[in-house]
Amino acid sequence: MIVLRSILFNVLFYISTLIIMLACMFLFVLPVRYCWWLIPFWARTEKFLLRWVAGVKSEVKGLENIPDTGCIIVSKHQSAWETFALAEYYRQPTYILKKELRYVPFFGWYLMKFRQIPVDRGKKGKALSEMSKKAAEAIAEGRNIVIYPEGTRRPAGAEPQYKYGIVHLYKTLNCPVVPVALNSGVYWPRRRFFRFPGTITGEFLEPIQPGLQPDEFFKTLQERIEGASDRLLDEAEKATPDNIIIKEARARQAEYKKK
Repeated sequence: MIVLRSILFNVLFYISTLIIMLACMFLFVLPVRYCWWLIPFWARTEKFLLRWVAGVKSEVKGLENIPDTGCIIVSKHQSAWETFALAEYYRQPTYILKKELRYVPFFGWYLMKFRQIPVDRGKKGKALSEMSKKAAEAIAEGRNIVIYPEGTRRPAGAEPQYKYGIVHLYKTLNCPVVPVALNSGVYWPRRRFFRFPGTITGEFLEPIQPGLQPDEFFKTLQERIEGASDRLLDEAEKATPDNIIIKEARARQAEYKKK
C-alpha cells in the first residue's frame, strides 16, 4: 500500500505543481503585490494531496514566534516538505537558494517573479556580499528571509553541519532570527521514493534577538534547532515505532555522538 500511495502522490505532486504554474501564468503581467496568494495556495494544495493520498499529515507549531516585522527564518532541512509546507506561514517569503534553480522551466521563472535570492556558491565572498545586499532590501520591505543553514538536505538523525554564513546575515541584517525544528525526514526521507504514513511536525522556536556575539549566536542557533528536532524525532518514534527511517536515524545519532 505504501508503494502505491507513494507512486500516486509523487505523480500528483509534480502534475499539480505544473498545472498551477501554467494556470497562473497571467500573474507575470501583474505587479508582484497581487501575486503572493499563489504561494499559500500551492502549499495547501500539496499538503492536501500529501495527507489524503500518501497518508502523511502536517502539523505546525509555534506560529506565535514569527514576528510581525521582517526576520530571518533559519530552518532545519531534511526533505522537500519544509520548502513548501511552511511557506504559507511566511510573509512574502524570500528564499536563499542555489542559482541553478532559476534555470528550471516555469519554476525558475516564478522564482524570479517573486524576487528570490539566488546564490552562486562558486563565488564565495562576492556571493555572500550580493546575498546580504538583497536580503537587506527584503528585510526593509518587511519580508521573511528563509535559509537552510546546512546548505542541503540532511537525513534525520545525521550529524549537524551548519555553515557559518548565517552568522554574517545575523550581523548584517540586525533583525530577529526564528529557528525552525522539524522531523520531516522521518516520513519524507531525502533521496527516497517512499512517503511513510504519520505526522510531520514543524515548529517555529523562540526568536533569537539581535546583539549576540557571533560565536554565541551560532552556538545558540544550533542548540535550539537540534534540541527541538531531537525532541520531535522522539515524538515521531512514539507515534510510529515501526518506521524504518527512525531506526536509521537512531543509528546515525549513535555514530556521531560517539565522536
